[in-house]
Amino acid sequence: MSESRVIEVVAAIIEYDGKILACRRRPEKAAGGKWEFPGGKLEKGETHSEALVREIQEELSTSIEVIAPLRTDETLVGESTIRLICLRAKVLGEPPTQSLDHDELRWVGHSDLPDLEWAAPDLPAVAELAAEDPNR
Repeated sequence: MSESRVIEVVAAIIEYDGKILACRRRPEKAAGGKWEFPGGKLEKGETHSEALVREIQEELSTSIEVIAPLRTDETLVGESTIRLICLRAKVLGEPPTQSLDHDELRWVGHSDLPDLEWAAPDLPAVAELAAEDPNR
């Protein structure tokens, strides 16, 4: 049995006013209509933090600062394994209002995160965040 190809993807867990940014993928994209944390694939030579800062600037026209890792999970999607590296981040300046890759952005309370229909790779992070006390 052959091993699946591993694709490393970074995702931003951006918290603002006690809520977390969720982004709904455009219908024409893979997993269209599903919610995810914003981010993307690494480019050659990038660290996880560098890739995330670049991806958020490209997708959301927003600058962020990476604060700390949240978790890393692997999910089999089709013939590939997605290794999702979730990093906590904060917005530098105004929070984003639109995205190139998403048709809706929503700020969601921790306990409300499971109410959205998430892309499979994001589900472990959703469960962990939903269980957190936002007033930590």
